[in-house]
Parts: sequence; structure tokens; C-alpha cells
Amino acid sequence: MERVSNREKILTEGLKVVHAHGFANASVRDIVAAAGVPQGSFTNHFESKEAFGLEILDLYYASMREGMEETLLNEALDPLKRLRAWIDRNASRNEATGFRSGCMIGNFTAEAGSHSDAMRERLLAIVGEIHAAIASCLKAAVKKGELPKNFDCADTAAFIFTGQQGAALMSKAEGSGAPIERFKKTLFAKVLR
Repeated sequence: MERVSNREKILTEGLKVVHAHGFANASVRDIVAAAGVPQGSFTNHFESKEAFGLEILDLYYASMREGMEETLLNEALDPLKRLRAWIDRNASRNEATGFRSGCMIGNFTAEAGSHSDAMRERLLAIVGEIHAAIASCLKAAVKKGELPKNFDCADTAAFIFTGQQGAALMSKAEGSGAPIERFKKTLFAKVLR
């Protein structure tokens, strides 16, 4: 059996701590305790908490990107079904934590984006990639005739991501999937018709 390095333990367990408690509320002490490693291990592997934050952000996004490949970018599904599957997948991730954690991209944007230029820039790049994947899905829906020819895919993609993030935030506040369901119902019944 391959041994897991302290660095990997800090990243894996630290991501869970930050996702559950927020970046500012997750102390290095909490992170190393969850990882079961000595406190000095953190500074041996990460230049700063910000550097650690950037790495867990990328680790979290790698998982999101897999989900985008299976849903938004999955050409085996009809385009609007892909979009619905992506929203449902994100809702399931939120439900798995009892709606307590929300989306780490949204959480970081609200919390760390204004305190760190490096994080803000990375978040904007990630959000840009997500917007592009949603827009690609919407363009495929236009091409297939699921949406009108003059449909504004770019602005609607940004709207969908922002709305989905807001719904996830409200689900976190309410401890319920109802805001996500309302968002999805309105999106498919009113916006994407």
C-alpha cells in the first residue's frame, strides 16, 4: 500500500476543513490537526496560508471540472439535459453536506477574493472556465434548436452561474435544497424556453 505524504494529507483534509468552516475560520492548527500531522509540516510544504488556499482551490476545481466533463461538456446528452445534470450534480454535492458547506468557489469568492489578489485572479480564471463550459452547452442547445437562434449564450451563461451560486448560498443559509429547486424551475421554465 502506498503511503500518503504529509503534504497530501494536509491538502486533502485541509480542503475539508476549509470547505466546512471557511478559509478565514480554518486555522493552520485546525488543518494540521485534521490531517494528523505536526504543525511544522504545514510550513514545510506551503509558503503561506494563501499558497495553501490556492492549491486547495485548484484541488476542489479539479473535481468540479470532472463534473463539467460528465455533464455540461458531455455530447452524448442533449444540451439542456447536460445543463440540468450539472445543476443537479452541484445540488447533490451541497445536499451531501446537509447544505452546510455550499460551493467552495462561491465561498472563496465571497471571503478570500477581496483579501488576496492571487486568489481573486485564480477565482476569476476558474469562473471564466465555468462560464465558457455553460456557454458551450447553450450554443449546442441553439444549434440543436432547443433555444432560439438569437439566444445570448455568453450573458446567459454568466447569469446561470451567478444564479446557481446564489441559490447554493441561500440553500446554505436555509439548510434546504428549496432555493436550488426554485432556481432550476425558473431557469428552465422562464429563461431557457
